[in-house]
Amino acid sequence: MLASKRILLIIGGGIAAFKSLDLIRRLRERGAEVTPVLTRAGSEFVTPLSVSALAGQKLYQDLFDLTDEAEMGHIELSRSADLIVVAPATADLMAKMANGHADDLASTLLLATDTPVMIAPAMNVRMWQHRATRRNTATLDADGIHVVGPNEGDMACGEFGPGRMAEPLEIVAAIESALAGGLLQGKRVLVTSGPTQEPIDPVRYIANRSSGAQGTALARALVALGAEVVFVTGPADVPPPSGVEVIRVQTAQEMLKAVQAALPVEAAVFAAAVADWRVASASDSKLKKTKEGLPNLEFAENPDILATVSQMKKGRPALVVGFAAETDDVVENAAAKRLRKGCDWIVANDVNHSTGIMGGAENDVTLIMDEGVEDWPRMSKDQVAQKLAQRIAAALT
Repeated sequence: MLASKRILLIIGGGIAAFKSLDLIRRLRERGAEVTPVLTRAGSEFVTPLSVSALAGQKLYQDLFDLTDEAEMGHIELSRSADLIVVAPATADLMAKMANGHADDLASTLLLATDTPVMIAPAMNVRMWQHRATRRNTATLDADGIHVVGPNEGDMACGEFGPGRMAEPLEIVAAIESALAGGLLQGKRVLVTSGPTQEPIDPVRYIANRSSGAQGTALARALVALGAEVVFVTGPADVPPPSGVEVIRVQTAQEMLKAVQAALPVEAAVFAAAVADWRVASASDSKLKKTKEGLPNLEFAENPDILATVSQMKKGRPALVVGFAAETDDVVENAAAKRLRKGCDWIVANDVNHSTGIMGGAENDVTLIMDEGVEDWPRMSKDQVAQKLAQRIAAALT
């Protein structure tokens, strides 16, 4: 898949730089041409000779090397690749990228390019979780930078947590996915997103705090992989992504009708936070305060959209993915929900108020499948979307 693909590999300064040597080897095994760029800090961890020897290519280090500028200027170097990969991407490099700095060869290349860019972050857990890094990560997500990792585990500094650079084979898989661009070409995928609003009267309704950010990010990630996406959304806080067929709804009943009309699809992902109940008989007029006291509202159960599609006898999608927003016993409740609804996967997250996930920019999810349970590190909703989209592509291809 990578035969004749040109990868510009920027190696940042961190202990994880040693993994870049194996990454070069893995990429070349698959036929890729790797042009290495080594930062000054990176050369403290791996030698220029070892990098150049493994790549079989000239190593670039100095922005002001006049010979290099005569042979291949940094503008040309930045645009001659099919993909630019930064591994490891240190907190410093990510900050430069997010803020448009260009004070060395690596940062200048990244600012001067219109080539797709992928980063593999690697840093101390506290640095990864720092608010400045989270802001920079969100900016890079919004700029369309592909992110792989970081993973959770033991670190060279002795701490444990998210911040370890993804393994070389994980990065290779992400590179293959990014360059394929069409893993889901010809596949029709349904995504639901946002909250529903169940009317009480013409001015009041029952809803929840879902922003629709996760469903929107997922639809965008699926489009990037070539999928034809039908995007059924309730009244969300974020605009729908480009490149999708948008169907706007308000209530759970409207969402069910839109979902059924969108079938058949190869995969259906139900990220919407659908209200469980509605007022049985919404008033046509605004309810007024009266001396008689509080209005008597009778509730009715809303249709179970996930179960309806999961349990279809005919025309069921090959893959049905549900979401479970829980506040207690998250994994246990989500696993029970998967069995009860009959879906293939459940993406569980803890929406307790203290987590800041509901309506926030990040997510901390557990993927529950027949094959087992995967705990993913806390990451941006765009990163969750990209990782889930890649898993969906793998399941459908």
